[in-house]
Amino acid sequence: MSDSVLKPDSFFGIFKDGVVFPDSPIVLPNGTKVKIELIAEEKARDISCLISDMKTLAGTATGLPSDLARNHDYYLHGTPKK
Repeated sequence: MSDSVLKPDSFFGIFKDGVVFPDSPIVLPNGTKVKIELIAEEKARDISCLISDMKTLAGTATGLPSDLARNHDYYLHGTPKK
């Protein structure tokens, strides 16, 4: 699985013509049961703006360990490195 494909606990998307289209690529096993919760349009816009704002920050941090993504639990909680 690539880093750009998520196996999320939750995700956002749009419903069109009887199908839910996730905002980002996801991978779920066939037959996975899901719960679909409708959100207010205003809340959806707020979330969309937040995601857009967060994307502008991606890759801008400096001075971090090169293995931070892989070993974030080590740096946050002291668990063994992977």
